[in-house]
Amino acid sequence: MTLNAADDAFLARLTEALPADTLRPAEPRYTEEPRGRWRGTARHVALPRTTEEVATIVRQANAAQVPLVPYGGGTGLVGGQVSQEGAEPLILSLERMTRIRASYPEENVLVAEAGAILADVQAAARAEDRLFPLSLASEGSARIGGLLGTNAGGVNVLRYGNARDLCLGLEAVLPSGEVWHGLRRLRKDNTGYDLKNLLIGAEGTLGVITAAALKLSPLPAATGTALLTVRDPKAALALLSRARARLGEGISAFELMSGMGYAFLAEAIPELRQPFDSAPGWSVLIEIGLPEGLDPAEALEALFAEALEAGLVQDGLIAQSEAQARDFWQIRERIPEANRAIGAISSHDISLPLSAIPSFIPEGIARLKALGDFRVNCFGHVGDGNLHYNVFPVPGQSRADHEDKRDAIKRCVHDLVHEMDGSVSAEHGIGRLKVGDLERYQDPAKLGAMRAIKAALDPNGIMNPGAVLRASG
Repeated sequence: MTLNAADDAFLARLTEALPADTLRPAEPRYTEEPRGRWRGTARHVALPRTTEEVATIVRQANAAQVPLVPYGGGTGLVGGQVSQEGAEPLILSLERMTRIRASYPEENVLVAEAGAILADVQAAARAEDRLFPLSLASEGSARIGGLLGTNAGGVNVLRYGNARDLCLGLEAVLPSGEVWHGLRRLRKDNTGYDLKNLLIGAEGTLGVITAAALKLSPLPAATGTALLTVRDPKAALALLSRARARLGEGISAFELMSGMGYAFLAEAIPELRQPFDSAPGWSVLIEIGLPEGLDPAEALEALFAEALEAGLVQDGLIAQSEAQARDFWQIRERIPEANRAIGAISSHDISLPLSAIPSFIPEGIARLKALGDFRVNCFGHVGDGNLHYNVFPVPGQSRADHEDKRDAIKRCVHDLVHEMDGSVSAEHGIGRLKVGDLERYQDPAKLGAMRAIKAALDPNGIMNPGAVLRASG
């Protein structure tokens, strides 16, 4: 199907159908992405205030066969929010739709519009003495619609699940412009195909999420944080197993960091105080949340003593205050900032079966040596099998020196992930960056089903063309 540009005639018709100031010229932030690898072609952005205005935009775009690119907080790392090829699209941003529509603390449910910023949703939950546990570095700018559209993960997946697991119902505008009123608060609803979970993770290719019923949890009575050095990733997994046996669902986060991460922090952010006199080869950051009557510090001390006796850990620090816990998290959360300062040649958001992680990490380094001399910074949410396995130049070189090797490096890493029955996209999505990877590694039957679903729901192909699935025509 041939798509048409969002030209002056289309914009004039749309302007007549919408309130004043809904359409604007697109500022640069709408056509850029955080890693600077793409720049979009869109010149205009639509900023609706209501679901019906979203529906009007989608209906008119569908009738005119004009592509739409849904836009959340712009924090995506795989190019899903920028379109470089094909007919010039209209960007559809829900940043004006930020209301918390309702809260049901007795049900542990909060209803938020898709433009609500994650940090604001977290604050609204805390105001009800509840927790919305989705947490990631961009929570001050990422929006609920985009987080659901990409099925975002973050640091608390081990205990609470991905964004998909935190959503009970959706309101969405389908590619036809029809509004799906699926904003239900039910834990059990077996009434046919699960459209909610089809739209979650679809990256705006099957419709526009306008609001969501989000699942809350009780606030833990007390939390504890520890930073422990471990012998290697195999010891980290053994420590995780022991922690689960002791603490069950009390473990909120279990993050793995390599010595290269500490080195990058020292190089790029020297003012950040490091917790150990010398950087450990490997360490884990553990956070636990326990009910009333249990002491997290005592639980972590007992875990440390058991792991020390078993030879799994060599050293460790247990936070004695909230400020110290925040300092520990600064180490983990600023690694991506240090990575950007160093400049990765190729970054990989992957997931593996937990038992494959200890062999994957050194095998990946060994295979990369055949392509040149590189540094690997491996870190991530090892509790749920999600690693960020990023490849950097050696000191004295820049990523520009290896631009011709970037595709080969990515292929090397992703081939190994596939061999070990992992995924080449753990939490960032496919976007436009990984369309070729999806075609290379995904099961053909699944790909065929995905294309059939896209064709059925969006026959004109207007919704975020080129993201997830290659645009036809």
